[in-house]
Amino acid sequence: MSGPQFDQSGFYEVVRPTTVIEPARLSSHVACDVTLASETFQHTGSFKFRAAHHLAKSVPNRELIAASSGNFGQALAYACFLLGKTCTIVMPDTSAQVKVDAVREHGGVVDFVDVHRKSRAERVHELAASHPEAYTTNAYDDPLIIEGNSSLGWELAMLNRDFDYLIVPIGGGGLSSGVISGIRRAGKEINVIGVEPAMANRTARSLRAGQIVQLESEPQTIADGARTISVGKHNWAILKEGLFDVIEVSEQRIAEAVRLLYMKANLKAEPTGALSLGALLSQTDRFRGRSVCCVISGGNVDAQVYSNLLQHSAGNGFQG
Repeated sequence: MSGPQFDQSGFYEVVRPTTVIEPARLSSHVACDVTLASETFQHTGSFKFRAAHHLAKSVPNRELIAASSGNFGQALAYACFLLGKTCTIVMPDTSAQVKVDAVREHGGVVDFVDVHRKSRAERVHELAASHPEAYTTNAYDDPLIIEGNSSLGWELAMLNRDFDYLIVPIGGGGLSSGVISGIRRAGKEINVIGVEPAMANRTARSLRAGQIVQLESEPQTIADGARTISVGKHNWAILKEGLFDVIEVSEQRIAEAVRLLYMKANLKAEPTGALSLGALLSQTDRFRGRSVCCVISGGNVDAQVYSNLLQHSAGNGFQG
């Protein structure tokens, strides 16, 4: 896939442009010039709506099936609601309640699965077999998903800022591959650094191996949007050439990033959304004095989990 070429006419009649924040206190704290590209104010609270609406609008099927830890599920449910379609979302039974509730509130059907007994992909396959008329998608490994997410990369390129680095969270690779594709489409060159939890480092391991490496099971990181066991094939085709680097971040740094976004930028972010700032905190010397854009991918987090994070409860209460 050489990069998305989809027609964006009418796209921004529905999708909100990203919110650009230049937090002086945060920049001072990390000793570099930080720009936040926050998707927390996007419809359904994360970047996922970009891809979900583009996909739901592009396919003729009236019913859609997907697996999600929550953000893509609620985004697809809302997109289907707007377009008069229906969807079923396979979710781990450990999913954040706020995300489960949001899927249902937007009209989506939630199908729970115990990922220790059956993978999300297996359950999606079962549902697809019993609903052959439905379009089955992957939350990240689908060219239409990458195309929708490329809108964010295009927006950031069109800011015409001289960023030394653009840091973006990686789960399955839908956002990061989309951002790279959008930057390419805009004809720009920006060093894109991916970031993922150290305990869910499938991309870093894949780059070291030169091929996709699959984790044995879903890692229970507090960054629940990054609990995928591998990057997607379509995503990998872009990431293996387009990523400047990948940074692996500890659970403690992720929690610290959530707190700092609240305290120094007045921004609520979920742990996955805070990964990019976690990368800055993990390698402060590398980024010192540089101009860095951090993508804050979403803000959907259970109230109790968020409260624990803000209160420095870095123990066992992080299942989000």
